[in-house]
Amino acid sequence: MTPHRPHPSMVAAIALLLTVLIVASACGSSRGGRTAAGATPKLRRVDVMLDWTPNTNHSGMYLARAEGWYRTAGLDVHFIEPGSNDDVLQVVASGRAQFGISASEQLVPARAQGVPVVSLAAIIQHNTSSLMALKSSGVTTLADLSGKRYGAFGEDFEKALVAQMVACGGGRPGSVKFVDVGNVDYRVGLEKHFYDFVWVFDGWDVIRLRDIDKLPITTLPFIAHTGCIPDWYTPVLATSEHLITSDPTLVRTFMAVTARGYRASIAHPAAAAAALTRAVPELDPKLVGLSAAYLAQHYAADPAAWGQQDAAVWDRFVAFLQRSKLVKPGFDTAAAYTNAFLPSAAAAGSSTGS
Repeated sequence: MTPHRPHPSMVAAIALLLTVLIVASACGSSRGGRTAAGATPKLRRVDVMLDWTPNTNHSGMYLARAEGWYRTAGLDVHFIEPGSNDDVLQVVASGRAQFGISASEQLVPARAQGVPVVSLAAIIQHNTSSLMALKSSGVTTLADLSGKRYGAFGEDFEKALVAQMVACGGGRPGSVKFVDVGNVDYRVGLEKHFYDFVWVFDGWDVIRLRDIDKLPITTLPFIAHTGCIPDWYTPVLATSEHLITSDPTLVRTFMAVTARGYRASIAHPAAAAAALTRAVPELDPKLVGLSAAYLAQHYAADPAAWGQQDAAVWDRFVAFLQRSKLVKPGFDTAAAYTNAFLPSAAAAGSSTGS
């Protein structure tokens, strides 16, 4: 059978169409990459891996996305929750996400093991964690921790931290029993007396249990005991050394918009709460609202300096890890963080931690 051949008039029409398309493409290139007059340039996808399920620690980014500020800057930002086997910093280092939420106690050991990640910003200026116990446990001071049971995530850093706090209270660190419970709702374990105290986050767990559930609890805030333990940055916003080197413009653009989002969250916590609950409707709006109001007072004392990281805070924290034998001597603390990509860096006279 002879193949069907197009009519000559059809060939001419196709040729004319191809010519028009080629000319249109060339004109689009001359307009700075636009495909047609008035068309919007393609947005660049940016993945941010969260450290946990979405919560108010992330509100600044959710607000910036809801307001369209990332899109205006040419970024299509997606938030990814980590899976059970995901290590956020490993994912960021591999390039599977451009940015990630982590903490100093995770970033420092990761870098010590050769994972090339860098902290770009302190999301919260000071530590907002506490040890929490039921009032019925009798725990009211560090001295009361001796001989009690601690519900643990299962990390070596926890053991060092709790041991130091017990010692500061005059107790015997070895008398504390560690009960590994993982990342669960601690209320059940406390009420069933599986353990006596746990490490919680004031801006979320304490608000939920004390202010919403009306559970009679007592807390020992870490920030109230900086004569015993260091203050440290948790959470932090991190990226890879590769992205900093290969695409500093992307890092700078993302951080400028993100800083704007957190500054807006400080000024308008109700708007931040609304943006988060619209994006994640399964969250308790009352908890989100109270938490957003709390964090608006803690993200940064000076909104213009949101994200800034202090060398003294990093140095003291790493020294604690070294004394606890969690990081070997010689760790390059200054290379672990940078302020260079924060929009306030130039005004503050900060460049990088290195």
